This record gives sequence, structure tokens and C-alpha cells, in this order.
Amino acid sequence: MFPNDWLESLRLRLQGPLPGRTAQYRMASRRRIEELKDLPSPPADAHVACVLNLLHWRGNMWHTVLIRRSTNPHDRHSGQISFPGGRWQITDGALVNAALRETEEEIGVPFDAVEIIGQLTELYIPVSHFLVFPFVGVLKKALSFRPQTSEVADILTPPLSLLTASESRKITDITLVSGLVLRDTPYFDIDGHVVWGATAMILSEFLEIIPPLENTPQPLLS
Repeated sequence: MFPNDWLESLRLRLQGPLPGRTAQYRMASRRRIEELKDLPSPPADAHVACVLNLLHWRGNMWHTVLIRRSTNPHDRHSGQISFPGGRWQITDGALVNAALRETEEEIGVPFDAVEIIGQLTELYIPVSHFLVFPFVGVLKKALSFRPQTSEVADILTPPLSLLTASESRKITDITLVSGLVLRDTPYFDIDGHVVWGATAMILSEFLEIIPPLENTPQPLLS
């Protein structure tokens, strides 16, 4: 691991205890809270997915990576903003390997370019019956992201300073593919992109535990 006090502090905070649902619910729709409040644990038959919150240093600040999913009528999350990631496969072995494999497939970042520094609280998504395990990693060297065109319409790299700004948190009505309208749903406004749902909930927990970003020294990358 390359030396950096900010990263080391974040690594320690990720070891827990984590704020969990309390932080996640701050960016959840009322419908999602209602669905989860009486569910003490995820269903045993839930599908497993893993995502990666990939931190990287660029322009003298820390950024993360998000993708805009391609339009797909068979995908309940078609067109939405999410972290790189996808369904765990038995050939992956450890859960983190699924996050790394999908990240390489979706944005072209190889396994050995990522240092995993921790894991956030898992999150169950009722609409798709997925239990999502979020991992936090750091890009160890500068490289260009390459979208998998069949699944990724766009790659976003917002700075953490944008996400921590109070004005980036807004509320709107979300219309689902089914036509259902989720009233007064909290979201992150990232350059006009609406980041809501599970991704916003994962971000909410992450942003609650990160160390202060002011005067963050540049890491020594390989």
C-alpha cells in the first residue's frame, strides 16, 4: 500500500463499526425504507452482487467512479447511475473478486491496479432481489477508463468534494420503468445526473465515515 495518512485513516474507519442502515436511509426513498424496516435480515435466497467504490487521485483531489448503465428493457436498473459491479459467480470465489472482475469488464481497470482497503455495509434491493456487497478500493496507478459499450453508456468521475457538498443532495420525484412514481426521493446531483437508490445509499454511508478532505496530501502512487 502506498503511504498516505488520509487513506490510512479511511482504512481504519472501514474496519468499523460502520453506521450501516442509519446512514444508508438518509438517501433512501420512503418506499425503500418501508420495504426494509420490517426486514431484519435479507432473504436467504437473495441473489448476490458486488460493487466497487474505486477511489483515484486526479487534479489534486480524490475522485470516485460511477457508470451510467446502457438502456436495456430487460434490466430493472436500465439507464441508472451505479458503481461498477455485478452478480457474484461461483467461479469468483471470494466476494471481492466479483467486484474486481466486473470493474475490469465494465471500465477496463485490471485486478492488479486496485488496492482494496475495506468494505461497507451490505444492502438488500427488494425490486431486483439482490443483496449488494460494496467494497472500497484505491487505484494504484494513473490509467484511462474504458467503458464496456454493451453495458456502460458513460463513465462519471466525480470528486469526493462534490459529493460531500450539501448542495449536491437534492430531492425529486423518480418515475420508474413500471410507471410508479417515487415522491420526494433524495438523490445526489452529479453534474445534472440523478444518483439515487442503492448507489446513493452506499455513497451516504461512505461519505459519513471519510476523513476530512481539506488539505489532503497527494498520495505516492506507483
